[in-house]
Amino acid sequence: MDRTTIGWVNGCIGMVIFSGSLPATRAAVMGFEPFFLTAARAAVAGLLALALLVLLRQRRPDRRDLPPLAVVAGGVVIGFPLLSALALRHVSAAHSLVFIGLLPLVTAVCGAWRGGERPGPAFWAFSVLGGVLVAAYAAGQGEASLPGDLLMFAAVLVCGLGYAEGGRLSRRLGGWQVISWVLALSLPVTLPLAVWAMPGSFAAVDAAAWAGLAYVSLGSMLLGFVFWYRGLALGGIAAVGQLQLLQPFLGLVLAALLLDEAVSPAMLMVALGVVACVAGARKFAA
Repeated sequence: MDRTTIGWVNGCIGMVIFSGSLPATRAAVMGFEPFFLTAARAAVAGLLALALLVLLRQRRPDRRDLPPLAVVAGGVVIGFPLLSALALRHVSAAHSLVFIGLLPLVTAVCGAWRGGERPGPAFWAFSVLGGVLVAAYAAGQGEASLPGDLLMFAAVLVCGLGYAEGGRLSRRLGGWQVISWVLALSLPVTLPLAVWAMPGSFAAVDAAAWAGLAYVSLGSMLLGFVFWYRGLALGGIAAVGQLQLLQPFLGLVLAALLLDEAVSPAMLMVALGVVACVAGARKFAA
């Protein structure tokens, strides 16, 4: 396979892993507080990442790499996990997945910004239409919660920036190395926070919450990024980032099957509408 095809394959694997993130987070926040969940998932993944870096004797990042690594950490290690966990205290996983439909667009915009590209008017027209569609849906649903919806919007914004910055950095450092260094360098913050926020007793935590914590720690926080950043580095940030268009649909299926959440026709229609808007924006991005 050529470089681009390998990138798309890796990106697809990463996207499939990420599809379970919000349903797993929803299950986890039923047993754990969002702050503990955010710190714990990053700390567990960080300890594993540090072990990999030491065992495989990876070279330390240069000083110039530290600021972009901090941006990635702020977006995907702290920002998105915490904001989405807080949002999922107010809304269901199925509801939150509609917002994830905007993530490919945010990633493409951040990638274009960091790369100095200038998308044309048609690109921005589709972008605004997609944003209005999601906002109208969120405002018109009985389940809609202003705090939950605002938190999900913020989560998508910081995540898109973290994806784009990580994909750009992966071209030089390597995909799994980027997320491993981000997690390892975050340990002085995440590990003490996990210990500080740890509940006094785990007796009331059920198996579903433990399974959710395990998934977001190993899959969403580490393994998914190994494939995702490699895909972005090899296939292109804006192009491979469009694979995230499939994530809402896979996530809705998982939310229905695993959490027994209702998936309304309106959710599916909005998800399809967002996909169409982002696909149009991608067509005119160049």
